[in-house]
Amino acid sequence: MSSIQSTHDRLPGTLILLLAASAGFAVAALYYSQPMLGVLGPDIGASARSVGFVPTLTQLGYALGILLLAPLGDRYDRRRIILAKATVLVLALLGAAFSPSVGPLLAASLVIGLAATMAQDVVPAAATLAPEAHRGRIVGTVMTGLLLGILLSRVLSGFVAEHFGWRTMFVVAAASIALIGAAAARGLPHLRPTTQLGYGALLGSLARLWQRHGALRRATFAQASLSVGFSAFWSTLAVMLHGAPFHLGSAAAGAFGLAGAAGALAAPLAGRLADRRGPELVIRLGAALAALSFAAMLFAPLMAPGARLGLIVASAVGFDFGLQAALIAHQTVVYGIDPAARGRLNAVFFTGVFIGMATGSALGALVLAQWGWSGVALLGVLSGLGALAVRLWPVAARPAGACGSAAC
Repeated sequence: MSSIQSTHDRLPGTLILLLAASAGFAVAALYYSQPMLGVLGPDIGASARSVGFVPTLTQLGYALGILLLAPLGDRYDRRRIILAKATVLVLALLGAAFSPSVGPLLAASLVIGLAATMAQDVVPAAATLAPEAHRGRIVGTVMTGLLLGILLSRVLSGFVAEHFGWRTMFVVAAASIALIGAAAARGLPHLRPTTQLGYGALLGSLARLWQRHGALRRATFAQASLSVGFSAFWSTLAVMLHGAPFHLGSAAAGAFGLAGAAGALAAPLAGRLADRRGPELVIRLGAALAALSFAAMLFAPLMAPGARLGLIVASAVGFDFGLQAALIAHQTVVYGIDPAARGRLNAVFFTGVFIGMATGSALGALVLAQWGWSGVALLGVLSGLGALAVRLWPVAARPAGACGSAAC
């Protein structure tokens, strides 16, 4: 297999599709378990409390994988890393499918999270392979696959678990990753390492990258701020819909994932606009759209229940669109800082985003209990305005090349 870097004028459409599918199916493995917990627990004789640790350990594994494994993409051939993680992910999903009790299932869940970080190797691979003039569009297309994997995985797993059983869903997930791995082995080119640092030095360089590059700090702070509102909304939605005046079940909350899927359309559009007009404009527009969408939800209590539900759906599409647009533009900035450190830059950036999402989940629950749904909407407004403030804050002039990016 030949080695291809970003010197070509264009990438084959089949390769872009492979990258998008790889990212989507890999990240979907994180979310299959969530709608299945109600049937999974009784089937293996586990309490609701112990089963609740299944998605927790999966997310913890993913966070650890981003921080500890994603930087390896700069040190080794990223193609080999993707194939190795695909293999481990298949085995972990099969381990979950055939777990006789909650203990093995929890262990498999942690490994699923670690191996699912192959998605965080696929996106930098796309940025490396893409010609600079089209990097935003190609990264945006790959991120569309990743985002659709997140949003549609819950819908699929709920359906499969209800009709065929939860173990079947894990087997289907393992088969999908095996097919992706086979396709990647045939179609994904080798990617040359960009550093010879040892593992300890590689991790140590994360702090230096954070200190050195103002563009990385601004991107991370702004996207983390947007993630607070995003996570607060989705973590409290089911509780809000369950209460008055809606009295809707968990299926309705899951169906909101389809509304959120519309936001995934922002990815390629944002990428193209970032290529043509620069990422800064896209980020500011995305943050402003997110803030306005959350602000619209503040008027929901003044409406009839049907109109209120429609407003929440429309607002969800709006803020999700804005957040995804900002994410793609921020990735364009981050991947352009230092091509030799894309894996580590990606690890730092997404660690910050994950912290923002975890903070949003915690704050969302507290705000909902104290001030109700209007408090959650106001938290979303503040998160969007916070991101906008970060991007509008004036940047002191620096010598050319001082931070590696004009977007510092």
